[in-house]
Amino acid sequence: MDERLRRWRLVLGSEADPETGTTLSSTDQSIDKALAALYDAVPGDQGGQRAAGLGSSAPRVARWLGDIRQYFPSTVVQVMQRDAVDRLGITRMLMEPELLNAVEPDVHLVSTLMALNEVMPEETKQTAREVVGRVVAELEARLAERTRAAVTGALDRAGRTGRPRHSDIDWDRTIRANLKHFSPTLGTIVPDRLVGYARRNHSVQRDVVLAIDQSGSMAESVVYAALFGAVLGSIRTLKTSLVVFDTAVVDLTDQLEDPVDVLFGTQLGGGTDINRALAYCEQLVTKPAETVLVLISDLYEGGVREELLRRARGLVEAGVQVIALLALADSGTPSYDAENAAALVELGVPTFACTPDRFPDLMAAAIRRDDITSWASTNLS
Repeated sequence: MDERLRRWRLVLGSEADPETGTTLSSTDQSIDKALAALYDAVPGDQGGQRAAGLGSSAPRVARWLGDIRQYFPSTVVQVMQRDAVDRLGITRMLMEPELLNAVEPDVHLVSTLMALNEVMPEETKQTAREVVGRVVAELEARLAERTRAAVTGALDRAGRTGRPRHSDIDWDRTIRANLKHFSPTLGTIVPDRLVGYARRNHSVQRDVVLAIDQSGSMAESVVYAALFGAVLGSIRTLKTSLVVFDTAVVDLTDQLEDPVDVLFGTQLGGGTDINRALAYCEQLVTKPAETVLVLISDLYEGGVREELLRRARGLVEAGVQVIALLALADSGTPSYDAENAAALVELGVPTFACTPDRFPDLMAAAIRRDDITSWASTNLS
């Protein structure tokens, strides 16, 4: 069979047989059944008639999960899992340990488990934590070291001085900066200037406050923000606070050592009171000129908008580096309140969406006190 025709047949389903005149191989018939179980079903039907579907049997769901992992790459498997939850109402499949173990974990599955945390049976919670832990470990392997390198490099640069004490001289950078002053007569470099650190690396050089909107639309951003919060919290020269909010505010700073604990400490959904969150964050700011406050929110405010803008203006005027991220995610253009975003920009708050891969560089730029609006236009366009 022509490969292009085969693919169209699998996309269109069995109703295309008369037009295509195709005969599927036994393997393709199995692939077709796996696709039909999901995409021939009536979306949202949880007990009525449907043309096909996964049914109510847990073993059948488990077999279906095994089939799609066999026939499709992991990226496609993740999409099909999300579609299964959305279309077939099989949230139940995430509520049983044996099924959770059969699932291909990804950020979106973590979001689903976070949302189900309060209603999840106790016997499932440990399995759910293991699934979440696998995703966090994969993300950490990809992003953590880059974040530490970018941020510590920015801290080193920010703390550099031309008049260091002898014990604080950075000899590598001093030599590189003075290569042109090599003396052939003396056989050595005669330094014109010294490069070193204004303070010891043991001391806190910047305060970072992450304020994370945990409304349902921000689920993916919450996952990444929790991971980055844990990574930043591990850097001794940063004082990192992590705050999550909906209509209430919860400080999860004491759980930063374990991003899985942070994720299970959140409760996705509900309203949004950004003003209340900023009011709490104001209390955490003790050194405005050395503080970076990152607000991660779609800016759909359910609280008092005028107070939100007043607080944002006050923080900026006090010298806090305030950044509003409309999303911290890979899932494309976010939905957000354009009016509030424009108002924050007018107040001097850079406002844009950022992918997880760019976040380490963003934090480094903020620590160096770079022009963040210029950085975003250059790096995120």
